[in-house]
Amino acid sequence: MGFVLPTIEAYQVQHLPIVKAYADKIGVVEVINQLVPTEMGIDPGTIVLGMILDTLSGRSPLYRLEEFFAHQDTTLLLGQAIAPDAFNDDTVGRVLERLYNVGTMKIFTACAVRADQAYGLDKQYVHFDTTSISVYGAYLPPEGSPDQQAPAVPFTITHGYSKDKRPDLKQFVFSTLCVDRAVPLWGKPEDGNASDKTVNNTLLSTIATFLGQHGVAPGAYIYVADAALVTEDNLAALGDTLFITRLPATYNECGRLIAEAVAHNTWEAVGVLAHTKPTKHRPATAYKVSEGEVRLYGTTYRAVVVHSSAQDKRRQQRLARDIQTAASTLHTTVRTAEQQEYFCRADAAAAAAQLRAVPTPYHLLDVTVEERPVYGRGRPSAHTPRPVKALRYRLKTTIRPHTERISRMEEEAGCFVLLTNVPTAGDMAHSAREILTVYKEQHGTEQNYGFLKDPVIVNSLFLKKPERIEALGLVLLLALLLWRLMERQMRAHVERTGRPLTGWDKKPTERPTAFMMMTKCAGVLVCKVGPQRQLARPLSAVQQQYLVALGVSATCFTLPTG
Repeated sequence: MGFVLPTIEAYQVQHLPIVKAYADKIGVVEVINQLVPTEMGIDPGTIVLGMILDTLSGRSPLYRLEEFFAHQDTTLLLGQAIAPDAFNDDTVGRVLERLYNVGTMKIFTACAVRADQAYGLDKQYVHFDTTSISVYGAYLPPEGSPDQQAPAVPFTITHGYSKDKRPDLKQFVFSTLCVDRAVPLWGKPEDGNASDKTVNNTLLSTIATFLGQHGVAPGAYIYVADAALVTEDNLAALGDTLFITRLPATYNECGRLIAEAVAHNTWEAVGVLAHTKPTKHRPATAYKVSEGEVRLYGTTYRAVVVHSSAQDKRRQQRLARDIQTAASTLHTTVRTAEQQEYFCRADAAAAAAQLRAVPTPYHLLDVTVEERPVYGRGRPSAHTPRPVKALRYRLKTTIRPHTERISRMEEEAGCFVLLTNVPTAGDMAHSAREILTVYKEQHGTEQNYGFLKDPVIVNSLFLKKPERIEALGLVLLLALLLWRLMERQMRAHVERTGRPLTGWDKKPTERPTAFMMMTKCAGVLVCKVGPQRQLARPLSAVQQQYLVALGVSATCFTLPTG
């Protein structure tokens, strides 16, 4: 018999074994298999893990799962050898329906609890936000028989206020609750025309119970949300819950607080809060704050007026447009008034007074009366002055910008107001600077939405059922949970050791991201010879540096687990 060479296979695994290691640590497959009963040939936890890996592979569409796993080492990535055709659309669709039947929030909460137990998440600050996700297609509501009502759906896909600037498309709204560096603890799809104010109110009625399941006692956390939180019903629903939000500019009290802070000029310098180094095109933004009080709906709250050196570009542009429009209108009015001729000085003086009374919020208007003599006919004599037949009067005006007022309004345009009931003394006390710092972390929740809103992923499974879309939302939330846990772990390592990681352009960074990690592992290639696996080339120093920061062994690339 001749010598038979073992089969040699090569797989570009990239960063996916690291994702698998994190999924194992919080027991994603185990939790889902415990909660979701099935008699299918492949367990639902493995199907969900496969969807997560595909989601985090670089945004390939989920309807190509079979194609994706045809080129993957399933034993290494899934813990068992699975044929790619196990991930066909029918199987995935049935799993999504089973996830919905069990309860997507029940499943996600169980995984989030395991993540909290494994990584000890900081739940002092709870950030809430929503976004709209546009979808293509009619998405007509289900119809019932003539004798029956239409079946209930978890949420309605319909037209609403589009944060994607696509009012022509139907949408649904996705809301999330995040802690510790934008790690999601809760997420839920809502009706496409749901209001942020209403969603806030619904969540506030259950948030204490929900956080209690995570071991957070009432009064031990601060709820952070955007300006949609500020309504009479929401503030009443908050009760004793500590919160930080932004006071909407539509409230008269917002303008009053800003005007008083600018007029009194008693600012407290906060300085730069950004962790990233400034660049030529993105200079550092410095802040200053001023404390005040505001009474809304019978209750007094702390109000922190914040001035940003970067200022609000939209408000600055609106102010510039208002100044230009006012100047154009004033010049038209002045030109008409200057063309009018008066026979009596008193009439001219009255017209001048009337012109001075024209409201000019951005300009100063100087008006004087000029005499204009009217001479008789004929050639004037060279030796005697021309005789004046009569006197006429006209207005002469000078328009100057009101620099002091414009400067004050520009400064006011760079301000916003934070509303809070967080005390200034006691266990949960926060200074004005700390209030601003906590609110600035709200952008982490907003950044999550770029991850969740990829239209290729949302639309690719042809999910005409809201039930399947809600289950797909669970998959995306689990992927986001793992993504943020990896990022959190790397940053915690940098803070703990004081050693930055290698970031973009080989420059050290103290704010590594999961995307950076993904790019650093882009060239990881594994060769499989029979049952044995080994790296095609040794890991680089940078890759090993990231593995240490992530707390993952290099064996994740060569030794299957599961």
